[in-house]
Amino acid sequence: MSAKFKKVPRMKHILETDRLVLREFSTEDAESFHQLNLNPNVIKYTGDKAFANSAEAKKFLVNYNDYKANGFGRWAVIDKSNDEFLGWCGLKYAKELNETDIGFRFFEKHWNKGFATESSKACLQYGFEKLNLKTIVGRAMAENIASIKVLEKLGLNYEREFDFDGHKGLIYLIENNQHFKPQNL
Repeated sequence: MSAKFKKVPRMKHILETDRLVLREFSTEDAESFHQLNLNPNVIKYTGDKAFANSAEAKKFLVNYNDYKANGFGRWAVIDKSNDEFLGWCGLKYAKELNETDIGFRFFEKHWNKGFATESSKACLQYGFEKLNLKTIVGRAMAENIASIKVLEKLGLNYEREFDFDGHKGLIYLIENNQHFKPQNL
């Protein structure tokens, strides 16, 4: 399940795994974004609200500037076998914290199929090998056991608690060194 890195043309593929392609978001993803966030189970532990409609999701995508500002961001996760939009995964730089986090969100029908782990592993490799990041963090609400399991499977280690929009949050961390060996993949 080794990630293959690709040159980054605008709105093109960033990397791929055995089953997945990760690419920049496009305004054509607006309806998928809208539908993804409509499921209360999907956004339960995110602190986010659903988009009111596809137009609001499109406005978010038009204004998404992480690629331009940081050279990376969250990416659409596409099933290679059928070009289906499964969700998103990627890295996000928080200037105010001076740190980069790994994040993911998938349609509920695609949970428990390994897509979060597979895409996140590729993103961590990209962050360390291509972006030369020193550390990457993962944040999750303490109740979000599934996401915590993914972070641990990827080799991130518990660091500390934090206030996650009024909920108990946990921060996990992994460093870019010879110890980056995701477990159980």
